[in-house]
Amino acid sequence: MRADVRQVADGIHLVHGSNTNWVIITEGDEITLVDTGYPGDREQLLASLEAVGSAPEAVSAVLITHAHNDHLGSAEFLRCTYGTPIYLHPAEVPHARREFLHQVTIGQVLKNSWRPGVLPWSVHALRSGGTAHVPVAVPEPFPAEGALDLPGRPVPVHTPGHTDGHAAFHLPDTGVLISGDALVSGHPTSRVKGPQLLPDMFHRDRSRAVASLDVLAALDGDLMLPGHGPAHRGPVGEAALQAKERAL
Repeated sequence: MRADVRQVADGIHLVHGSNTNWVIITEGDEITLVDTGYPGDREQLLASLEAVGSAPEAVSAVLITHAHNDHLGSAEFLRCTYGTPIYLHPAEVPHARREFLHQVTIGQVLKNSWRPGVLPWSVHALRSGGTAHVPVAVPEPFPAEGALDLPGRPVPVHTPGHTDGHAAFHLPDTGVLISGDALVSGHPTSRVKGPQLLPDMFHRDRSRAVASLDVLAALDGDLMLPGHGPAHRGPVGEAALQAKERAL
């Protein structure tokens, strides 16, 4: 299965992999890659770079919103094969090294197996490497405060709750918010469409996840690119507040 690569703004592509998204930001011959999908999405990831006329050698850095397997999947492959630096929020660096694992457990999934979509999602996650051991050997904290010197000049925004070190990425010049799993627009285990939090079982600390929506609500922009679900057009602040209303 090929990834669904969609240009959503000048130089920005949202890629729908298998139940998870990643973002390709191009600037000249260089690329910033945000997230990498499941381990099993590697062929789709590489094909998506080819689809935008590029190659993995052109990736200046990989930014990881958070170190769950469906976002971290091919990060170590890119680092080992191409020397690509892997950047995360400092609180997420030990998570990427797998000094600990804050991820939904099999027990939590079983407790929620009666919910629509949970069993098909869990089967897909297992087949795609959702429980594989894919640490990044040398993850690095963001190299600077504020806008990063990378294509798109993304600004990391700490949005804890889904994980302790979850970060969204704001592109003020283009009005884009790459929201990761702090704010999504759909998921196979959710019957809700539009801006929302993921179901409770996925969050390390749900109360902090809800509080992080206020951080996102303060950002300017009119295009949200989530870790799950389609792109959402409209004020990102309103999207964050809509998700908060649904969560309360």
